[in-house]
Amino acid sequence: MYTLKKSLGQHFLKDENICMKIVESLPVSEGQQVLEVGPGGGAITKYLLQIPGIHFKAIELDTEKVQYLEKTYPEIRGKLLNVSILDAELPFEGQFRLIGNFPYNISTQIMFKVLEWRSSVDVVVGMFQKEVAVRLAAGHGNKDYGILSVLLQAYYHIEYLFDVHENCFNPPPKVKSGVIRLTRLEQPADVASERKFFVLVKTAFGQRRKQLRNPLKGLFDKETLQDPIFSKRAEELTVADFAALSHKMI
Repeated sequence: MYTLKKSLGQHFLKDENICMKIVESLPVSEGQQVLEVGPGGGAITKYLLQIPGIHFKAIELDTEKVQYLEKTYPEIRGKLLNVSILDAELPFEGQFRLIGNFPYNISTQIMFKVLEWRSSVDVVVGMFQKEVAVRLAAGHGNKDYGILSVLLQAYYHIEYLFDVHENCFNPPPKVKSGVIRLTRLEQPADVASERKFFVLVKTAFGQRRKQLRNPLKGLFDKETLQDPIFSKRAEELTVADFAALSHKMI
C-alpha cells in the first residue's frame, strides 16, 4: 500500500459514488486530451482510465504514489508525470481538460496555473475545500467574492456542482469539500492587459472594506477618480466593471 503525507495535503477519496460523480462532471468526447492533477491512490484515476478514446495523463509529485499507481494500474505507465503541477510545463500540445481532487494546501495556486494555461485549458473540474470552491464561484455583492473570483470569472464560467462530506475521505479532513466546474468563455472579459487587470483587482481587494477611491488612487488620474463607481467597494463591482476600469488606468 502507500502512506498518506500530511505535508502534501493528502486526503484520499474512498466514496466510489462521489468518485464517479466527479468524473461524470467532466464532459469528454473521442480524442479529448485529459490531465488529472494529484491522482494520489487512484480514486478517480481508475474511472478516467476506463473512458474510451481519450488521451490521458496525470501529474503526481509524490514518487511513492507514482510507483503505487504504476503497480496497481499498469495501463497508466508512460502517462504519469512525476512533478509538481506548479512547476509543470504544458503536458499536451493543443487543447486539454483538467480534473482533480486538488491538494487543498496549493489549490488556489493551481487556479493561478490554470489562468497561466487558459489558452490551452477549456474545462476544469476540481474538488476544493468548500470555502475555496464557494469563493471561486461567488458573484459580485457577495462577501465570498474576491481576487480569484474576479480573475477566473474574467475567462471562465464557474459552476458550484456539489458538496462532498468529510466521511468520503481517508483520513477525513477537518473541513467540508466542494466540486466546481470551470468552462472557458467564448468571449473573455475585455481587459486593457492582463498585467493591468491583475494589478487593479489585487489592489482593489487589498482594502476591500474601503471605497475604491482610497486603494486605487495611485492607479487613476484625479479626474477619473471622480466617477461615482469609485464610491463603491471592491465586492460591489462586476467582472465587467473591473475590465472596463482597466482601460482607464494611468
